[in-house]
This record gives sequence, structure tokens and C-alpha cells, in this order.
Amino acid sequence: MLITWISRRTPALLFHGWTLLGLWAIAPACGTTRAAQEGADKFAPLFNGTDLSGWRNVNCSPSTWAVRDGMIVCSGKPTGVLRTEKMYENFVLELEYRHLQKGGNAGLFIWSDALTAKGQPFTRSIEVQVMDGVETPNYTSDGDIFAIHGARMRPDRPHPAGWERCLPSEKRAKPAPQWNHYRVTCLDGTIKLAVNGKEVSGGSEVTPRKGYICLEAEGSEVHFRNLKIQELPATVPVLPASLVAEADLGFRVLFDGTLTAFKEDSGKEGHWTPRDWVLAYDGKGGDLWTKEEFADFELIADWRWAGKSQGKMKRPVIAPDGSVARNPDGTNKEEEVEEYDSGIFLRGNSKSQVNMWNWSVGSGEVYGYRTDGSMPPAVRAAVTPKERADAPVGQWNRFKIRMQGETLNVWLNGKHVIVDAALPGVAARGPIGLQHHGSALEFANLYIRQL
Repeated sequence: MLITWISRRTPALLFHGWTLLGLWAIAPACGTTRAAQEGADKFAPLFNGTDLSGWRNVNCSPSTWAVRDGMIVCSGKPTGVLRTEKMYENFVLELEYRHLQKGGNAGLFIWSDALTAKGQPFTRSIEVQVMDGVETPNYTSDGDIFAIHGARMRPDRPHPAGWERCLPSEKRAKPAPQWNHYRVTCLDGTIKLAVNGKEVSGGSEVTPRKGYICLEAEGSEVHFRNLKIQELPATVPVLPASLVAEADLGFRVLFDGTLTAFKEDSGKEGHWTPRDWVLAYDGKGGDLWTKEEFADFELIADWRWAGKSQGKMKRPVIAPDGSVARNPDGTNKEEEVEEYDSGIFLRGNSKSQVNMWNWSVGSGEVYGYRTDGSMPPAVRAAVTPKERADAPVGQWNRFKIRMQGETLNVWLNGKHVIVDAALPGVAARGPIGLQHHGSALEFANLYIRQL
């Protein structure tokens, strides 16, 4: 790899490259790396020891991550991630960590997306395990490396169960509450991990191979210190978009494991409950509203049905133009469905509601406009989903909802189901509401950005 890099990027250094090969055997064991030729003096702090400048709390509460005595202190609750504000491609990263209790769990994410994956408190990335006291045939606490939530990796050694996970070659991690040292070398889609001075695991053919670095909260207190990074030259030619993680587009979290940003309908409190990274609703209370009002915005919201249906009910079949489909005899066409119902109110009004249900027309429609006979046919057709994109009951869905002026766009599980729909007379601004309609459900990964 060293010769390949020298010949591809700087041919004039070829002689020095051969010289460095002679030093390879005495270089610190950290896998295939450019660090030997770059020099240890080029490391820069990744954490300044006093505050979290340069880092972004993605989906945790403000109390999850703190700085104390030159350490990043993670409470572990709620589950989530803290990430760098900057993307990195090729680099060497060093840090120390310690757990405060036996069996503690955390992680280090490499080449991560900016936001968490659908229905997960974690991002698509390569995880370097930070765990204590667990030894099984399929995972350990000694420096596993593995792909999560859509990332890909070829492990250096085949996993016994065929997972994209490299188990460490030996046990070098010290038990809680002792400190451990990690050195992670990332180069051209390969990753190597040295635990307390010796390489134990790695992988190659990683996708993506440029992205953010994250620290993970996963239920127990963990400390990090002495985080530093040495950036290495970027891959030539420039990486295609398919190998680069999703960038930060300015979203911020609405639900951080607490109800701080929300208020329940008066007199109906207590039915919306934070459960770690999930916002659970029992179907028996009222609507939940953001305290803040929004004008033009883009919202990401994950949701799934979490309880029994409200029973089998006859519901109309909706035609593509938003009208009720007809039988040959002219009567309304109906279907029997397991009734689930909720929605997301836009700008404080129940009429401008992006619907969630189990009808064959699919979630995403705007019922208040589709059923308003005073609206022009083009308006009623546009607020009818182009296709049914719902996941099966019990599985996570992801909405992306964009509201600009009177124009609404909705994506459901990556499908553009509402395209440039006009909502005449919609309020210019207002809160966002999560609807009570008798069905138990869960929300997660609520992010918003103002346009």
C-alpha cells in the first residue's frame, strides 16, 4: 500500500518510500498506514479538553455529553451519538476510553452520516466497538470492527456467522475502570485498529469511506480523553458521491429523549412518553405540539405502529385524482382494513395534516384538502399519494416533509409520494403537531431545518 500511494501521488518520493520500507518492522504496530512517513508531530487535537467545540450533539439530550477534568463524559442516556462537525477521509485517530462499570457499552463510529438511520438511534457507519466484559463467539469487548445500518465492509478475517464484522486477533482490552488506548488508521477504504499498542482487527472495501467521526452513548457512563487526529492525503481521484457519507444539511433534533420541545393538549397529559430514543404514544390522550412555530421548513420523522389495530373497518378506496373510486353500479368502492390512524399537523392546523394510516392509498395524503369539495380538482389530486410506500405494520417508516409557502412535498421511505402539492389558504407559520387518533404508535429521529 505504501508503494502504491507513493507511485500514484508523489513519484519523486519513491526512493524515500523504499527507505521507509526498511523501517517498517520497527514502526509502531498499527496496520497499513502513512503515519510512519508523516511523523507524529502532525497530530492535531480532536477535542480541546475544555468544551465540545468542533462537535455536534446529533440526537441526545443536553445532559448526555459533558466535559469534565479534560474528558468527554457521556452519561449513556438516551442512546445516541455525538459527532464531529467536519468530515474526514484518510486519517489516523487516537483516543483513550474507560468504562465506569463492568459490562458498559459505547462505540466509536467512523465514516458516519450526519443523521441517524431510519428507525435507529445510530448512524450508518463503521463501528469500532467500545465495550467492557463481554465475550461471545460472535462479538467481544476486545476491539471488534463492523459495518452498521447500511455501511459495508469486508472483514480482515471471516466472521464465524458470516457477518461484516472483524473479531480481534487477541484480547488486549483492560477491564473497567481502567483506561484503554485505541489507534484507528483509515486509508483508501481500509480500517485498522490497534488496542493498547498492537493491531488486532480491521477491514477493507468500506462504503462509505469519507464521513464524520462519532462517539456513541449506549446506556452506561463512559469517558473519553486525549482524542487527536492526523489527516492523511485524500484519495486520488476524488471519491465519487457513492463513497461519501450524507452531509450535514443543517437539521437539528426536535426530540432529544425529553419532551422539552413539546407540549401536550391541556388536560390530556401523560400519554406521550420518552422511552430512551423513542417517543411512545399509547393512543389514549391528545395531540402533541411543538412549542416553537415554523414557517418554511423540512422535517424528518420516523414512525411505526406500536399496538393493536382499532379493528377491521370498511374504508373508501381512493382513486389517483383524490376522488372515491366507484363500483360498476355507481356505488362507492370500499375495502376492509385494519384501522391504524395518526398524522402530522403542519403549521398548527388539522386541515394541513400529512396522514398516517393503513388505507390502500398510502400514508402521506392530506385528507383535509383531498376531501374539501371546494378545492380545485388539481389540488385534490396533488395531495393524493402517487403510490403506497408504507412499510409493513410494526416496521419503521421515514417521512421527509418539506413545506415552502403553500407548497408541500412528502417523501415516504424514499418515495416521492406528494409532489409540489398546493395547500391554498394554509397558515404562514405555526407549530408542528403529532396527532392523536386512537392508535398507539412510536416516533423517533425527529429532525427539522428551517428553509
